[in-house]
Amino acid sequence: MPDFTEVAPRVWVAHYDWMHVNITLVGGSDGLLMVDTHGSAAEARLVADDVRRLGAGPLTGLVNTHEHWDHHFGNATMVEQFGEMPIHATEWARDHIEESAARTFEMYDQATDNPRRDEVLATTLHLPTHTFSSVVQLDLGDRAVELIHPGRGHTAGDLVVRVPDADVVLGGDLVEESDPPFIGDDSWPLEWPATLDLVIGLMTDATVVVPGHGQVVDKEFVQDQRVELGVIAETIRDLASRGVPQSEALAQGEWPWDPERLVSAVRLGYEHLPRSQKRLPLI
Repeated sequence: MPDFTEVAPRVWVAHYDWMHVNITLVGGSDGLLMVDTHGSAAEARLVADDVRRLGAGPLTGLVNTHEHWDHHFGNATMVEQFGEMPIHATEWARDHIEESAARTFEMYDQATDNPRRDEVLATTLHLPTHTFSSVVQLDLGDRAVELIHPGRGHTAGDLVVRVPDADVVLGGDLVEESDPPFIGDDSWPLEWPATLDLVIGLMTDATVVVPGHGQVVDKEFVQDQRVELGVIAETIRDLASRGVPQSEALAQGEWPWDPERLVSAVRLGYEHLPRSQKRLPLI
C-alpha cells in the first residue's frame, strides 16, 4: 500500500501503481492541499485512507492539474470523505472536464473486458469550484502556494504548482517519468517546449520536481525532457518546411522516441503550423 513520503518540508508524495499516478499533499498551518485525486472513486477512497494514516492535518483544498480523468475522478470522493472544500483548476480545464470525462466514460463503457470498467463507470464527476487564467496564490496559513498556467503543452489548460519555501515544483503531466510525456489529441506539441522553458525558469538546481506520473525527478531531468520535446517540434517544422507530407513524416523523421508514440504529435504539429512554415505542394 502506498505511503505518503515527505520529499521536502511538509510536502508529501504518494505514488500509486495504477497508471503510476502521483498524489501530492502540501501542508500549511491551515491544513493540507491535495494536488490531483486519482482516477476513480474506489482508488480515491484508498488515497483518503492514506491521508488519514499520514495524520498531518485536515484536508482543506484540492488542485486538479488538468482536465484528464486520472487526475480528478477522485474529487467527489475527497469531498464526501473530508467535507466541502475549494477545488482549483485553470478555467480551460474546468470548462473542458465534462467533455473529456464523457469520452473516458464512453471508452470504459465499451471496454467490457477491462477489469477497471465498473470501477471507473461508478465514479461521480465533481467539477472544480475555483478557477484562474494565469497565476493565483493560495494561502495555507503559514505558507503560500502558487498555481501557474505556463502555457499550452500536454493540454491547453495545464497548471504547475510551486511551493517556493520548500523549493518544490509539481509539474502535472507537462513532466512524466514513468513514460515519455503523453502527446494526445488535445496536446500542443509545437508549444510544449516553450511552456517547459517557463516551468524550468521556476526552478533552482536543487528543486524537487514531482511529475504527474512516475518517480520524483530534478531540474536536469526536466531539461532533458524539454530537449526531446524540442527535437520533436523542430523535426515537424523541418519536415513541413521541406514539403514532406504529413503521411510520410513519421517514416522520414529522426525522432527521439518510438514513432508510434508520435502519431498525434505529427498530425497536430502539421495542423498547428502557420501556412508560412509549410511548403505546400503545387496543384
